Amino acid sequence: MTQATAGAELANRPLPGAFELSPEQQEVLDQADRFARAELAPLQQRMDDEEWWPPVVMPALARVGYLGVTAPVELGGAGGDFFTSGLIAQALARANHAVSLSYVAHENLCLNNIVRNASSGLQRRYVPRLCDGSAIGCLALTEPGAGSDALGSMATTARREGDCWVLNGTKLFITNGPVADVILVYARTDKARGTKGISAFLVEKGFPGFRVAQKLDKMGFRGSVTAELVFEDCRVPAENLVGVANEGVAVVMSGLDLERAIVAMINLGMAERAFALALDYARTRRQFGKAIGDFQMVQAKLADMYVQVETMRTFCYRTLAATNDLETGAGGRGDIHKLTAACILYAAEGCTKVITEAVQIFGGSGYMRETEINRLYRATKLLEIGAGTSEIRRLIIAGELLRG
Repeated sequence: MTQATAGAELANRPLPGAFELSPEQQEVLDQADRFARAELAPLQQRMDDEEWWPPVVMPALARVGYLGVTAPVELGGAGGDFFTSGLIAQALARANHAVSLSYVAHENLCLNNIVRNASSGLQRRYVPRLCDGSAIGCLALTEPGAGSDALGSMATTARREGDCWVLNGTKLFITNGPVADVILVYARTDKARGTKGISAFLVEKGFPGFRVAQKLDKMGFRGSVTAELVFEDCRVPAENLVGVANEGVAVVMSGLDLERAIVAMINLGMAERAFALALDYARTRRQFGKAIGDFQMVQAKLADMYVQVETMRTFCYRTLAATNDLETGAGGRGDIHKLTAACILYAAEGCTKVITEAVQIFGGSGYMRETEINRLYRATKLLEIGAGTSEIRRLIIAGELLRG
């Protein structure tokens, strides 16, 4: 099985019992792991030092069939399933978590959203370029005054003028923003309808009135470049409306459930890597005449980290399986909404615990900026904030529980 066709052959294949991977799924994970260690891990240092996005990444991902995993074969995709894209995100996060985050923003938040919700005309226009790596995608939802209340406080507007929509507003903290060619943008199209008056649009970087206001300098996930995007009377062709006017909230909510399920896989990959680094260090670092792994306090930390990683893996795979066949327009409510919020809550906080303990095992070396474990430590906090904060995730879970 080649890397390019693995996703297609896994489409709709259920997990065996106990949420273990099938042999084919394990091979996808292993192939992606080998690719990421060989081609993406060496990029980490410069990405972290310079907030630099390597232009070779998307074409390299396309070459091995990791872009457009869920897109139809006739549009250049693999015709595979959502679970497969999650496994790829997990493997990438082990070797280069910044690339994994940008991969998810491109592959899931933009490309998969287009495949699920856009017209056939828009799919034919944009999906092939997003699949072959010649275009980079992103999603623009968060605003300076609209973070956790992204829909209710949305200030970006779009009004219809003839054969165009005219967008005005600012989006903030947009992953891939500085390098994106295609932006899936949410804007308010009917203020009187509140959150029911939001629509989705595809904007190209060359459209008049669009600009990248600033590239942002982050604590972690450096190299997964982030920006403030500005729309000033940005004219968007009428046919670039995604779905139906004023019904973008269904696109948003369904997309958020998928986002939470796949971002949880970044947590898993990072935790796996931190545990592997800590285990190796405990075996090789010597103090008081013996390896620090011989000390029971270090052993207790390793045991707790192992338990955390294993339970994260089971929960993440269960959630991916549950979201694998999420229908278009579904999500944003009910059991799947509760499950995805719970999964990313557990995975993000678990990832932080594992990496924090790994830094403790490394001691002073773990506090040095140039070390890999330090990069992981600086990155992990974002995962308790992005895709809905831990507090919002708890509110979602409790709300669905109380609705019964």
